[in-house]
Amino acid sequence: MEILLATAVALLAGLMMTRVFRLLHWKFPDVTSFLLAGLIVGPYCLGRLHIHGIGFPSMAEVDSMALITNVALGFIAFAIGNEFRLSQLKETGRQAVIIGIFQAVCASILVDAALIGLHFVLGEDRLPLSVAITLGAIASATAPAATLMVVRQYKAKGPVTDLLLPIVALDDAVGLVVFAVSFGIAQAIEGGTLNLISVIVEPLVEIVASLLLGSLMGWLLSQLEKLFYSNTNRLSMSIAFVIATIALSSLKFHIGPVHVGFSSLLVCMMLGTIFCNLSEFSADIMNRAERWTAPLYATFFVISGAGLELSVFRYPSVIMIGIVYIVVRCLGKYFGARLSSTWTHCSETIRKYLGITLFPQAGVALGMVVTAQALGGDKAAMVRNIILFSVLVYELAGPLMTRMALQAAGEIVETPKEKTSRERFR
Repeated sequence: MEILLATAVALLAGLMMTRVFRLLHWKFPDVTSFLLAGLIVGPYCLGRLHIHGIGFPSMAEVDSMALITNVALGFIAFAIGNEFRLSQLKETGRQAVIIGIFQAVCASILVDAALIGLHFVLGEDRLPLSVAITLGAIASATAPAATLMVVRQYKAKGPVTDLLLPIVALDDAVGLVVFAVSFGIAQAIEGGTLNLISVIVEPLVEIVASLLLGSLMGWLLSQLEKLFYSNTNRLSMSIAFVIATIALSSLKFHIGPVHVGFSSLLVCMMLGTIFCNLSEFSADIMNRAERWTAPLYATFFVISGAGLELSVFRYPSVIMIGIVYIVVRCLGKYFGARLSSTWTHCSETIRKYLGITLFPQAGVALGMVVTAQALGGDKAAMVRNIILFSVLVYELAGPLMTRMALQAAGEIVETPKEKTSRERFR
């Protein structure tokens, strides 16, 4: 009962916060409203009152909602897979791949350079070299959830949006490889040996295994949906497959010395990609799924907001290093996207605004933090606190900057209905 009540309160808090912002004429995306609502019902605000069913009294209570967050991320990845239709990739596929890889690597290299330089200024005690390299690896990741929500809320359409979603999807694969290599080097610096299997083989195996599992599930879904004549039943089948795929992607096993795991984001993206390219019903089902998943996404972001750590503000060194990390990563994303979009002959609008839409960072980065705990002790805690601080900033400011960039690019246009609604609240 407590989980159900907490879920209902989270969803209601998020929805009411969007109305508060509307009354105040604050043009924040709904994602930001949900995240702020999460902070209010989280352990640092209403949760401290310990009123039964109102708010999350501890981070353990927030973590107990992991099932909802995992399912939401799976559906987000499934929806992003819809952006990989062959008809669209013929026009933007080459540009998306080049920009997606280059901007991720560029952000990682710039953060590495800045933090390694800061390491020599501050010393090993205040910023260990292994921590600097690990943070550089995490910098490559971009949050697909916030980006997708902003695009959907404002029905953004145009060349920047067409490139944005495939690039965000590619970030997961690129980030896995960059993080595995860099973190392997960081562990070697800490006194271990450079394990080529964990640094090179295992991340590649994870990517290939994830793509294969997603392809198999996508093919099965497209075949089984032919047995039904109602798109309502087909939607139910799609929901069942996404949930089953999320469950299967949690499997882990060994083949000799190689540890085999799956990226749930990659698996669900591939499920959506194969399904959308093989099923003639996919367009209608995706539209229906968008309406069905709206409350799920809202709940996910409220829970994400409740999980944001405000305690990191107690550490001045974390704030200082975190600010350097945030600023340099944004520069890497922006100029990496601008340079690569210039090389691929994109329009000036894409060159100017695409990089800004890649600033948000959350789920994938936090997953990398879990792996980084292998550094142990104070070093692991430092990585965790710096990333938590940056995620707090990115989650609150990132969606707003994405909206502003897409609006400046002319891909968010206010509809007559929205204009009338806005004027009514004046």
